[in-house]
Amino acid sequence: MAKKNIAQEFIEFVSRGNVVDLAVGVIIGGAFTSVVNALVTNLIQPLISAIGGNPEVKGMALVLNGQTIDFGAFISAVISFLITAVAVFAIVKGMNTLNDIKNLAAEKAGLAKKAEEEAAPEPRTCPYCKQEIADDATRCPHCTAKLEGYENPIE
Repeated sequence: MAKKNIAQEFIEFVSRGNVVDLAVGVIIGGAFTSVVNALVTNLIQPLISAIGGNPEVKGMALVLNGQTIDFGAFISAVISFLITAVAVFAIVKGMNTLNDIKNLAAEKAGLAKKAEEEAAPEPRTCPYCKQEIADDATRCPHCTAKLEGYENPIE
């Protein structure tokens, strides 16, 4: 068996589907975050100002030894996170509903097999030692118990 060098192993690792999916998710997540930040900065905060409120939570800062702890920035970040979370939830919920509708339509059209038909049969187990045995076995290879269908003319 030939040893793989580090570069070959890395290429094999990166070319796996789940790593590529993760990379795409991170890139799309970053882009989506910038969209949500623009939404909060350019739409929601001006609307709050127009109504007469203050979009910035000012005065919620604490200065300790010359260092500012800005609670207002933290609250704004939490609001952006909540908007992002709700939007992602809505997108995932919509995609799941779309997939359910697609699967239901395929099932009704006869294009998809039902889960019961696709499921593998349960393996046969010995009633005495509970070990898995072959479907056509007449004696258990583990405990040698006689099973249904056992015939031996010598005994």
